[in-house]
Amino acid sequence: MYFASPLPLWLVAVVAVGLGSLAFLSYRRPLAPLGVAERGTLMALRVLTLAIVVFFLCRPIVLLPPASVGDAIVPVLVDVSRSMRVPDADGEARIDRAAAMLRADLLPAIVQHGKPEVIAVGDAPVEADPTVLIADARRTDLAGAVSAVRDRYRGRRVAGIVLLSDGGDTGRQGSSHAEPSAGPPVFTIGLGSAEGPPDREVLGIDAGDPRLDQASVDLRVSAVSRGFGRAPFHVRVLANGQLLDSRRIVPAVDGSPIDELFTVSPDPLIATVYTAEIAAEPGEMVDENNTRSVLVSPAGRKRRVLALEGAPGHEHSFMTRALASDTGLEIDTVVRKGKNDEGSDTFIVQASGDRASALTSGFPATRENLYAYDAIVIANIEADFFTSAQLEQVSDFVSARGGGLLVMGGRSFAQRGLLGTPLEEVLPLELNDRRGGLQRASMGDGLSAPHNSVVVTPEGQHHPVMRIGSTPDQTSKLWSTLPALASSAPLGGPRPGASVLALTAAPSGAVLPLIAVQRYGRGRSMVFAGEASWRWRMMQPSTDRSYEFFWRQAARWLSWDAPEQVSIGVPDTSEPGDAIEVTLDARDRAFALVPEAQVEATLTSPGGGAEPLTTRPASGGGGRFVASLTPERPGLYHVHAEARRGQVQLGRSDRWFYVGGHDREFADPRLNEGFLRRLARESGGRYVRAADAGRVVSWLKEAAPADVEPERRDLWHGPWAFAIVIALLSAEWILRRRWGLR
Repeated sequence: MYFASPLPLWLVAVVAVGLGSLAFLSYRRPLAPLGVAERGTLMALRVLTLAIVVFFLCRPIVLLPPASVGDAIVPVLVDVSRSMRVPDADGEARIDRAAAMLRADLLPAIVQHGKPEVIAVGDAPVEADPTVLIADARRTDLAGAVSAVRDRYRGRRVAGIVLLSDGGDTGRQGSSHAEPSAGPPVFTIGLGSAEGPPDREVLGIDAGDPRLDQASVDLRVSAVSRGFGRAPFHVRVLANGQLLDSRRIVPAVDGSPIDELFTVSPDPLIATVYTAEIAAEPGEMVDENNTRSVLVSPAGRKRRVLALEGAPGHEHSFMTRALASDTGLEIDTVVRKGKNDEGSDTFIVQASGDRASALTSGFPATRENLYAYDAIVIANIEADFFTSAQLEQVSDFVSARGGGLLVMGGRSFAQRGLLGTPLEEVLPLELNDRRGGLQRASMGDGLSAPHNSVVVTPEGQHHPVMRIGSTPDQTSKLWSTLPALASSAPLGGPRPGASVLALTAAPSGAVLPLIAVQRYGRGRSMVFAGEASWRWRMMQPSTDRSYEFFWRQAARWLSWDAPEQVSIGVPDTSEPGDAIEVTLDARDRAFALVPEAQVEATLTSPGGGAEPLTTRPASGGGGRFVASLTPERPGLYHVHAEARRGQVQLGRSDRWFYVGGHDREFADPRLNEGFLRRLARESGGRYVRAADAGRVVSWLKEAAPADVEPERRDLWHGPWAFAIVIALLSAEWILRRRWGLR
């Protein structure tokens, strides 16, 4: 035994004298007469109790012998996930090859040098019968299983851990991983073919932000065909099970990824599940990865946009009409019309009745009034029109509230008025040329368009703000036919992370950014540096809707992600059986979290009714609440939440999520040798393919430890330690009462 926190001898003597003195003084003059034996007994109990407490405070540690000193143990882990059904292991299913290898080769050889213990690895490691191995686990947490086995056999002689698997680690996010040097080495045996069976797979399907052309959404589908050469195949897209489109694909080369863009029009009132699928071929061994799904949620409430205009004019009137014609937007406008007799600014306010009164001074009267909007447009207003506090509020509106901000018009950028203000960092472009202007090589080298014309960048061709055509090529063509602008503010280059969507040429020939966007904090920001965009409406045929599409798409993109006062967060992807966590944020009108909020939530499962969802404050509290659930069925789930503070309603929110959008067990069904090699290397072990699995036995013999370090255990870390202290105190108290002391 030794002490983790030992005391020097002189301090031990001082403590001993102190304990004795304390006990003596406690019973020097008792309130009731005591005999010598009685007083000595009570003093001894007091000294013993205090001495044991001091003893435990020094953390005594004992060394225990290993639990087992016999033959070294060899845990044999066998992957029993569903991907082990693939029949590409020497003509057998991977699980059958693993079982045969165990019975015929590994276990008879290991038993000569150690004690094998077979453990099935799926959702969790469990002991298994090597004669009955069934590959039916939903996932494979290989790294977590190795860590759990190391903990299980800690303090025992373990020669090494043997793992038979195809390397498909699909464990839960955040599963524990052992340190590379912690515990015995891992010897991995790969089952299956590194080239994989002939297979066609949908790698992914992603939904972009909605566009205005029939409220359309771009679906990007990635697929791959391996083992079929350049044979063509069809990719189909379905909406809630109904076929929408089918496209014939011819791979450039075997095994090369293919990206296809589908444009769909989701129902704005209901959640729509889009599925990309490839029909299984007769020779295809794995068809579980031939489909993937993505959810497009309904539009929800109208997005509220506040437009602050410097003066009446074409720019104001045309843009306002374009935004007002969008049924998904609710537009409030404040237009500065001049000064009154007292020299103060006067404004034309057009807003709904409950919001108009807060805009009479030209800017929302309070932070709560400002945060009622999802996006703000500042058009042709000098920077000194705003107070520093108002500019700070706008910056917080984007970063903290999660709203969108558009700054446009020459007056807004005149004389670098926004330099040094809180809005400077919010905007996606530098307000001066501190970075030395745009680099032609990256921002438009070879630009030959007339000055003030719009040239869409490659990134802009695919961005939802700029997509006024049905395809990227048509988008570029439509932009090239629009009339030139009157001028453009000479701004600097993009900030890190910002995207320049369109360029223009100054009369001097300089390349200038015209349209740029970026994410800032929780929100989005955009700069339009041009003047007189109304020309795109006035100087084009009446049937041309490019102007309306552009401004409405810009407003939608800026406001689309603005959160509600009650917001719900769910995992992007999940499968049946996953333990998932739903987060709910409750905020007041100033979008400050409300820790004391009362939250009620319900969950509607596929084909079932709404059931209460139990919520609890998240760790750390602060107005975030969480709910845990484990969906067992694939399909569409709906969460509805309401929050209040006392009798005040904070808000309500709805969120849909889809379970079972893809089967992660069969994503790329090839043998993942890279993962198995890395797991073995980091633990000090080795990797081998199934054909050479016999080499593992000799490696285990070399790695078997001759001895095991004794186990260290804290004496105080157990219930008996506290029981001794309580027993001594109780004995002293009982004797005191019996002998007349209180």
